[in-house]
Amino acid sequence: MAGKKGKARVIGGVDTHGQTHHAAVILMNGRRLADAEFPATGEGYVALLAWLRGFGRVASVGVEGTGSYGASLARYLQAQQVKVVEVDRPDRRARRKAGKSDPLDAYAAAEAVLAGRAVGVPKARDGRVEAIRALHAARAGAVKARTATLNQLKALLVTAPAALREQLSRPGRAAGSIVAACLRLRPGEGADAVVVSTKTALRSLARRHRHLSEEITELDAQLAPLVTAAAPELIAQHGIGIETAAQLLITAGDNPDRLRNEAAFAHLCGAAPVPASSGQTRRFRLNRAGDRDANRALHMIAVSRLAHDERTRAYAARRTTEGLSKKDILRCLKRYIAREVYRILTRPHQSAEASPTPA
Repeated sequence: MAGKKGKARVIGGVDTHGQTHHAAVILMNGRRLADAEFPATGEGYVALLAWLRGFGRVASVGVEGTGSYGASLARYLQAQQVKVVEVDRPDRRARRKAGKSDPLDAYAAAEAVLAGRAVGVPKARDGRVEAIRALHAARAGAVKARTATLNQLKALLVTAPAALREQLSRPGRAAGSIVAACLRLRPGEGADAVVVSTKTALRSLARRHRHLSEEITELDAQLAPLVTAAAPELIAQHGIGIETAAQLLITAGDNPDRLRNEAAFAHLCGAAPVPASSGQTRRFRLNRAGDRDANRALHMIAVSRLAHDERTRAYAARRTTEGLSKKDILRCLKRYIAREVYRILTRPHQSAEASPTPA
């Protein structure tokens, strides 16, 4: 029996978790053969692949969570020349119908590959873009924390003693000026405990804000050369800076050729139009799917071009006369920009046009 298995072509499926991965194997005719659990470690990956190969020639392996718990396993399998297919986790309706367990999910992953429901190629996560992703994630966290700190500082000022509030938050005063003023506070000791404590809290928040700003500056200094080296033509385009270019690179991954075409990239960015027609009405609605951070990057580029690029402004004026709203025009622009970005990322050796925004 082992000899017959060794000649068969099989498909693997893996349900990934933080500490363990559950694998299953099926034949090309869909017959389930076996399932087993392996530790989510380097030795576990070796054992998992050896176990799969014990049943025959591995045609492909469907892996859930290639962007999280399954990232390291997908990297290992690809390094061993095994075709890895990205499998979406079953939706709630399917799980209510078929049940939920690690073996069932592993078999479902393999069967999704066999049926052709899962065809996605996972990100390689082994090059310069992965380095950009790590730095960008730290920067995004620092920016979020700095914003929260500033909001907390402003909220504290609202309820501060009147004299302190009037001293620090005059109308029209910039946020940077308020932070600088709070850094200069000297709580000292006084009879009014509320004033002393409020000054101490404001200075602490201002110091946190300053530290986070320094951290963001340091991360920007490391990101800039990496992004420039990864996609110099991308940041040369109008309205695309280091931050937006980094996000678009991360969305595409180290292997942007995994995306079938520019329409697939637009769908990944949530910039593909969604039909919402009915009867005699023909319209498209906002696409809320895809990578929302990438969609935000496309939005920032579109807004920048509307403000500063003459061709984009002329296009917007023409579309306005055709009856489109500003939101509809922005959606159109994001779709055009997604096409431009895809062409640059997949053919970086070619010179991109100055601005693909339609005239």
